[in-house]
Amino acid sequence: MSGLVEFFNEYLNFKRIAREKREFNQKQERAKALPEDYAYVYHKIQHYMWGHSGGSGMDMMPILADLLDLFETGAAEGKRVLDITGEDVAAFCDELLRNAKTWTGNQRESLNRDIMNKLGKGNGA
Repeated sequence: MSGLVEFFNEYLNFKRIAREKREFNQKQERAKALPEDYAYVYHKIQHYMWGHSGGSGMDMMPILADLLDLFETGAAEGKRVLDITGEDVAAFCDELLRNAKTWTGNQRESLNRDIMNKLGKGNGA
């Protein structure tokens, strides 16, 4: 029964969905106001990260908000965007994703859980 309640709270909470959509749109407007190179990198990172999100994807929102703050600060200080991300932008993204609920993380947890449930600790071959 708690799974059903969790489903409704996560996916059918219309007030929360409307609030999150409004916040998302505000952040998108802030991203558009970044200098062109920052805006380009932000949107590319955003696209990359959405491809790794798990569940509703809302775990990405705080990460993207922090990234936006970081980019706004960097732009205001006159830094190049690659001074912030480094040239390996994918590695930068992977580090940001480390604390997020991701699709691959869910798969890893599921794999380990299923094997431990079947074999139990110390019962392996």
